[in-house]
Amino acid sequence: MNLNDFQNLDPKNFGNWPIPVKTVLVILACAAALGAGYWFDTQHQIIYLGKVAQKESELMKDFKDKQWKAATLPKLKEQLAEIESTIKEQKNRLPSEAEVAELITEISQQMIASGLEQELFQPDYRNKKQEKGVYEKLPIKIRVKGDYHAFGKFSSGVSAMPRIVTQHEINIKPTPEGNKLIMEMVAQIYRYLEEAPPPPPEEIKEGDKGKTDKKPEPKK
Repeated sequence: MNLNDFQNLDPKNFGNWPIPVKTVLVILACAAALGAGYWFDTQHQIIYLGKVAQKESELMKDFKDKQWKAATLPKLKEQLAEIESTIKEQKNRLPSEAEVAELITEISQQMIASGLEQELFQPDYRNKKQEKGVYEKLPIKIRVKGDYHAFGKFSSGVSAMPRIVTQHEINIKPTPEGNKLIMEMVAQIYRYLEEAPPPPPEEIKEGDKGKTDKKPEPKK
């Protein structure tokens, strides 16, 4: 094929053109068709394919996360049941408001049973505190006289109570006479806060009821 093949070509007599010229024109036509197809269609399909691939990756990640959650769901339900059981058990160890007085009496009786001489036993209602709206702490100031054996018996007895009572600020010192010891401490009671019943609906006063039922007069 040379340049002479492209000279003196008759557009009306395409069938008699040299084969090399026809080949070049067909190649150029195919290239043009491919370029036009890429420009008007293929490039948009490539962009769309990229978005679909990204979406597929996101869906696959979401599927794996849900698959993991589904696989661990029975274990999580079991753990939740254990937590709820533990919370319920701990709640049952907290006295209600009606049981606080009984618990205070039990602590006082434990003191007597341990052979201690009571010098101070004062529930400090002024310093009671609510914690997270779940329970209330009531401190009891205690000062007793005895020996180490009696102190240990009292402390063990309080710790073994079915209700939760913690012991704080323990201080032991000898009496002025030196024949006995004095123990000062704070016993902490935890009272469970019952949920308050919903308030009753507000009553409508007779005067307001008349105003409510009265229909507005039409404008003249």
